[in-house]
Amino acid sequence: MAGTSAAGKPAHGATKALVRFFPLVWSILVIYPVLWTFFTSLKDNPQVLQGKPWDLPSPLIFENYANVWSRAHFGDYFINSALVTASSTLLSLAMAATTAYVLARYEFKGRGALYFVYVASMMIPTILGLIPLVFLLNTLHLSNSLLGLTLVYSVGAVGILPFGVFFLVGFYKSLPKELEEAATIDGCSYFGTFFRIMLPLSKPGLVTVAIMNALTVWNEYIMATVLINDPTKYTVPVGIAIMQGEMQYRTEWGPLFAGLAISMIPVIIAYSFFQRQITGGLTAGALKA
Repeated sequence: MAGTSAAGKPAHGATKALVRFFPLVWSILVIYPVLWTFFTSLKDNPQVLQGKPWDLPSPLIFENYANVWSRAHFGDYFINSALVTASSTLLSLAMAATTAYVLARYEFKGRGALYFVYVASMMIPTILGLIPLVFLLNTLHLSNSLLGLTLVYSVGAVGILPFGVFFLVGFYKSLPKELEEAATIDGCSYFGTFFRIMLPLSKPGLVTVAIMNALTVWNEYIMATVLINDPTKYTVPVGIAIMQGEMQYRTEWGPLFAGLAISMIPVIIAYSFFQRQITGGLTAGALKA
């Protein structure tokens, strides 16, 4: 027995070392391009082209951020993306929360089929709906507008609404039915039970869905490229693509990387502040769907 225990200790130690090693390597692979982007955004062209990639910027060229924000109209792109992301996330979250609650807690004919439609819609590639969406927005006189783009995102053209319904159905199923029964005994209506009891309890799931939706919309490129033709209404991903095409021929690498850094900041902040809510929401009830 003693020999078996002694022989098992090195193997156990090697396993622990591997468990710590792979996350460390993965962290380096993720952090490396982020830091390189921020370093390059503070350099001028000679530093970018003649220096080594990991040379610290000297001097620090903060004018790159001012130039890309105003002269390259990146401020307009940022505001457009912020408006579209916030509006579409709120609308999609409202629809997903109410739909998921009904599908999870009430019995009615066709409930399973309706739930299947939402789940199956996540498997449909976004690009297949481009042509119908273009004709639909033209018919509704919403083409080439931020409102039209917001509605397209909200109703699930990029999969955020079906994902929200799928995720929240499992979350609502994890909540005890006794809460609703007690609310009914106390005289709560269906709406009162949902808004006063179930909705506050589902906050971790709602936060998770909201962040996932916001990040998806913030980084979405294909829909924004096809549905928006007015340069004043471009979103951040489209703006960065335009800037890349222009600045690589003017060799303005510092402002280009400054734009990339600005676009990354909201994503980094979201993950930094809400990482616990994301992991908590993912483990609270999604597996019971």
